[in-house]
Amino acid sequence: MKRITIQVSEATAASLHELAKRCTAANARFDGYTSHGPLTVASLLAMLAEDAGMVITRPGSWEGANMAQVFSSHGYEV
Repeated sequence: MKRITIQVSEATAASLHELAKRCTAANARFDGYTSHGPLTVASLLAMLAEDAGMVITRPGSWEGANMAQVFSSHGYEV
């Protein structure tokens, strides 16, 4: 497994922490029936990295297609 290290602003880190907390709460509300279970910031980012990789490996999947749209919204034609 590869390790990738990134730097983000304090505000982004706080937002990611809140998002992971909300996703974990949603996982609990759905009795664990989410794709990745309770999330930490690290597991949330890993999930998003997997989905971004699917732009290449599974472009027709909903994950790959939706991530391609995100990149397109940022001006990247992938």
